[in-house]
Amino acid sequence: MLNKIEALLTEIKSLKAESAAQAEELRIKYLSKKGLVSSLFEDFKSVPPHEKKAVGMALNELKTEAQSTIQQLRDQFENAEPSGSGSDLTLPGTSFPLGGRHPLSVVRNQIVDIFARLGFTVAEGPEIEDDWHVFSALNFPPEHPARDMQDTFFIHKDPDVLLRTHTSSVQVRVMEQQEPPIRAIFPGRVFRNEAISARAHCIFHQVEGLYIDQDVSFADLRQTLLYFAKEMFGQETQIRLRPSYFPFTEPSAEMDISCTLCGGAGCTMCKNTGWVEILGCGMVDPNVLDNCHIDPKKYTGFAFGMGIERIAVLKYQIKDIRLFFENDIRFLEQFKSAL
Repeated sequence: MLNKIEALLTEIKSLKAESAAQAEELRIKYLSKKGLVSSLFEDFKSVPPHEKKAVGMALNELKTEAQSTIQQLRDQFENAEPSGSGSDLTLPGTSFPLGGRHPLSVVRNQIVDIFARLGFTVAEGPEIEDDWHVFSALNFPPEHPARDMQDTFFIHKDPDVLLRTHTSSVQVRVMEQQEPPIRAIFPGRVFRNEAISARAHCIFHQVEGLYIDQDVSFADLRQTLLYFAKEMFGQETQIRLRPSYFPFTEPSAEMDISCTLCGGAGCTMCKNTGWVEILGCGMVDPNVLDNCHIDPKKYTGFAFGMGIERIAVLKYQIKDIRLFFENDIRFLEQFKSAL
């Protein structure tokens, strides 16, 4: 028995393998349940009692050596670096597809760039706001019916803590903190408790603008918006201003542009009128200036606001606003060229 063990031990110490498959074959040959080492353990049952100690120690040494040797053979193939056979390392690496900006980000950046040429800076503010900055400072008294124009998300049933319904709240913060002249735009996300449909969403994005200085007139507002419309939609674009009402501007107006699809001839997009509404605007109400500690007798200003989704819908002729929020890669990939 000891001679068999010694012979098998010598054989195991000299084992070699040229592949992981050969190493696995050796493991099966020596260490499986029907392997050579296991068969010797079966024969151990018939060894005379006075030899069991010596034979048992020899068997344990054999098993340990077999496990160690075969594991080393397996490791050398598992840890080996790929040979690179069949690969040309001088070839350029595989390129990964580049992503693109979201269409709302594309349009936002275009709007910011256009107004930057006119000297407008960018200011941002918190999305969770208080009643003063969203309503009261903007000429919305507590019982003013204009508050019903915007369905508000209140936080923890606290009427003084809410999700902003417009980025006009940032205008208030800038006017409180900065002396005129002020020339800034305010892009950001806003929230209104509205039913989600192809034309509306409870989350959307705005860009508002504010210009306050001495002798600012409605003519300045009109020329600023005309420049924006031509830069955004093309030099042939025309605008018109219609009287409207906003609590924080007086006089107030809605601005339309000539339809980008039919050029003003009339189509389904413009409801055969030739015009499409894109934003609201007006001269800043003196009460708002006074609330923000700006002398309304010395300074005047104008403000405007537009929905980024609205501009994107017109620019790219998108029929369902919900597409902006679904992150369908088939939809988003269409805007890579717009970067």
